[in-house]
Amino acid sequence: MNKLMTTPRRLARRILSPLRAPKAQTLLGALPSFALPAAAIEVLPDPAAFRQTLLQLIAQATRRIVIVTLYLQDDDGGREVLDALYAAKAAHPELQISVFVDWHRARRGLIGKQKSEGNAGMYREYAERLGPGVAIYGVPVQNRELFGVLHLKGFVIDDAVLYSGASLNDVYLERQGRYRLDRYHLLRHRGLADAMAAFVHHDFFGSDAVRRLNVSEVPVTRTLLGPIREFRQALQQAHYDVPRDALGPADVAVTPLLGFGRTDNALNDTLLALLRSTRERVILLTPYFNLPKPVRVVLGQLLRRGCTIDIMIGDKTANDFYIPPGQPFKTIGLLPYLYENNLRRFARAHRRQIASGQLNIYLWRDGDNSYHLKGLFVDDDVAVLTGNNLNPRAWALDLENGLVLRDPARLLHAKHQAEWAALRRHATRLSDDLALESPRHYPAEVRKQLKRLNRTRLDRLVNRLL
Repeated sequence: MNKLMTTPRRLARRILSPLRAPKAQTLLGALPSFALPAAAIEVLPDPAAFRQTLLQLIAQATRRIVIVTLYLQDDDGGREVLDALYAAKAAHPELQISVFVDWHRARRGLIGKQKSEGNAGMYREYAERLGPGVAIYGVPVQNRELFGVLHLKGFVIDDAVLYSGASLNDVYLERQGRYRLDRYHLLRHRGLADAMAAFVHHDFFGSDAVRRLNVSEVPVTRTLLGPIREFRQALQQAHYDVPRDALGPADVAVTPLLGFGRTDNALNDTLLALLRSTRERVILLTPYFNLPKPVRVVLGQLLRRGCTIDIMIGDKTANDFYIPPGQPFKTIGLLPYLYENNLRRFARAHRRQIASGQLNIYLWRDGDNSYHLKGLFVDDDVAVLTGNNLNPRAWALDLENGLVLRDPARLLHAKHQAEWAALRRHATRLSDDLALESPRHYPAEVRKQLKRLNRTRLDRLVNRLL
């Protein structure tokens, strides 16, 4: 009886879902954009090139450096960047340098390590030793880190935007023989750089919640609860100031977008519109298989319409929180297994599409390196650069942004194809859900903890927050 009752609903969804595409096209057509020459957009191949380009841009800067990142870590990689910033300031005293990191992340130690004052101690030590020329600010998006962080991306250096989902530490910069793979793009355009810098200066500097970290006295979070609430409300209305440039034959339309909160989220709405507008094929990159429900729904609609979907995620051993056998287990080590269980359910539900090649799931693994890719390719004429992990936390809690690249003349097609081919070099296509490691073979402590979570249904809450 239940099956008979639900059949008309399923049928209606199949019939009506294509009608959403014109709506999506209307939304996308209304997006303002900068017209960038295709030659001004460069894809950097790896973490080493990202590090080299960042240090080179800092050394050459003469007017402004605005770095926004989740964290600037107290390790060799973070100190190398901080040394470069102070050297640039010494070479050009008129250079304005601002660094913005997440407030909560900067004031704690690493997960699973001993308690410490975090990266803020390094910032203060540099300022005491080298002076106040590099201003480092903490940005509290929420009252507690668990409920949301600064996940904005993009480094503005003079008239260039270096955009990556990577933060700044040893592994992202490949400083100690290991790397965490992300995507890296350099866009040279004054208007785009001005817009991204202007948002930071207007919305961050304009808030009493955003405070210097590299000073002797830093307030405690509980004294900032009122300003944080006001800041959060302001962010829900914030946006980049973007013109409506006319595209020339050699141009690509680039739209920077902000995303914050569950509703009226321009980045989320645009990502869904892009997916719905897919004509033939979409490539989705995410580090953790924990897709928000709206994204899962649209992917199902695309499969029913006959579109091809490629998804690349990290193998569980390439997850930031994977703990190899033989090392002491910590609760945070459950996450890779939770994500693999999510993937198992998704693959089981779509066995037919995987078998036919309509749905291709790639698992990335390269030794003990880790994977942190984010973004979309839609058909051959749209790409999204973003730090958004495409998970429920990014969808509703964190402050996110992204760059939508619309390329009607397919001027970037060869670059995107080369990037996708390079990413697949260390990826294996999943043949079906049975190819994943069976939960029966998980470490004993993992099995015990997962059983407890499943019994209390806390795994769903964990998926939403982490």
